[in-house]
Amino acid sequence: MKAFFISLVIAITVSSVQAQVVTVQINDIKRPVPTPYIDTVKLQVDGSNAYYQKTVKVDSNITESMIYVRALQFMAAKNFQQNYGYEQDGKMICTTTQDLNINEIYIGDDADEVDPYTVQFSITLDMKNKRYRYTVSNVVFFRPTDSGNRRLTLFDMYTKASNTDSKRVAKDAKKLIASFEKYLSTFTTELYADIEQKSMINNSKF
Repeated sequence: MKAFFISLVIAITVSSVQAQVVTVQINDIKRPVPTPYIDTVKLQVDGSNAYYQKTVKVDSNITESMIYVRALQFMAAKNFQQNYGYEQDGKMICTTTQDLNINEIYIGDDADEVDPYTVQFSITLDMKNKRYRYTVSNVVFFRPTDSGNRRLTLFDMYTKASNTDSKRVAKDAKKLIASFEKYLSTFTTELYADIEQKSMINNSKF
């Protein structure tokens, strides 16, 4: 009989522990999991001017001065050249030249198809407390040819991508724009992460 009671107590204790574990697991499941922020860039065309622009609102109480300092450190780490910067005015302009590859998958193997291009652009940051606006403009692509590099602006590529006379030309232009936008999305996502140091974001009218 004593053995029966001991077994009963052990069974109740085990059941209680299991119930607690299930409760913890259920609570863990119910807990909201933060969604990593990934920026989505969108091409804007105004007349013959093509550019990317977005206003980003940070989640925490980050001052204009802090946004400026963190953005400056990020640009320096990415080897961007600062052409203008005035913290009191909340404005920064940087330029860069990047060598990229149109193909989505490229790891450097001999079997990889290389479709390289070079892009130059400037990025302007306008900063306020709790938000900043980036503008990517003056985008110029250089495509290698047998006679040298061919220079094409972002608006040129946009026009080619809209070409209804040649599907081949349009497809090639769309691939290049998509490649640049993928690079740009990664860049602006990392910029946000360095400024905010969080993973969520909201858009706000500047």
